[in-house]
Amino acid sequence: MPDHANDGYSVNACIVRRFEEGDAKRWDAFVAATPQATFFHLAAWRSIIEGLHHRCHYLYAERQGVVTGILPLAEIHSWLFGHALISTPFCVYGGVVAADPESEACLVQAAAALADELRVDYLELRNREPRQTDWPIKHLYVTFRKSLPSEGIDDLKAIPMKRRNKIRKGINASLETRHDGSVAEFYRVYTESVRNLGTPVLPRRWFERLRRAFGTDCEITMITLQGRPLATVMSFYFRDEVHTYYAGSVRSGRTVAANDFMYWAVMQRALERGVRLFDFGRSKQDTGSYDFKEQWGFQPEPLPYAYHLVRAKEVPNVSPTNRKYHLFIEGWKRLPLPVSRALGPFLARNLG
Repeated sequence: MPDHANDGYSVNACIVRRFEEGDAKRWDAFVAATPQATFFHLAAWRSIIEGLHHRCHYLYAERQGVVTGILPLAEIHSWLFGHALISTPFCVYGGVVAADPESEACLVQAAAALADELRVDYLELRNREPRQTDWPIKHLYVTFRKSLPSEGIDDLKAIPMKRRNKIRKGINASLETRHDGSVAEFYRVYTESVRNLGTPVLPRRWFERLRRAFGTDCEITMITLQGRPLATVMSFYFRDEVHTYYAGSVRSGRTVAANDFMYWAVMQRALERGVRLFDFGRSKQDTGSYDFKEQWGFQPEPLPYAYHLVRAKEVPNVSPTNRKYHLFIEGWKRLPLPVSRALGPFLARNLG
């Protein structure tokens, strides 16, 4: 990004500035006041991502000293997956949030200039709604969001029959729920789950930082059978929403439908906390997780991620659906769990 007075990049009446440590309160006040902002726009993500040794370039627009837009960006430089500037890596939503079109244009122009200056392969804005419609768009992912029924879900009537029967299986098996799980408990189950999917796992300290940064808005649910953990999820609470973000289960949990029981338990918990919107997270189209969420009665909403290509010739496909990663995924599934736990963080930190 060009270096102008006050470390700002000015376009018309807007000035785009680089985030500094003292800007967190102003940044988060804008997030809180702007409906389009998401949990993943909060300033705390900057230090959490930097904890994985990635360089962050958080930008904000202001006019006459008032913040009018924000754009969280982080630079991922990987020998395996390339060099990218992303808003926001490790998060499903990102992109510009602005109070007016001019502020949005300022931030997009500044981000593109920064991407050009850094000579990245591409700039990726993880929009939840269509924004940069003149840029290449990738429609690989969808998200699933739905309001919870005001009458509650204890009696299961609001849940489609197929999932309802699964939940009853968990009830009949006497599954138990706790919403005060520790990172250690969560990590033991989660690492086994992602290994079984052929995915490297982020380091335990990543999840510890999330807990420290977000406090009671970051909650771990544990599903157990006679004290034995079968499933877990780390959920984020933001405004009137709950995001079931990092979830996993062990293979033995399938026989008692631990996953279905867990999501039902989180829905109950959300209603107890006064939360009404359930965010099931993103999935790739034509995958098992996509079908699972549809069977809960959720409708897919496309995520129109937008790209400014710099060195890349086409929109990247850093996804397990890419056939060139097939052998790696199948091999990773066969790794002993201690090995996947040891090696996973070195790879996962660059997946973004």
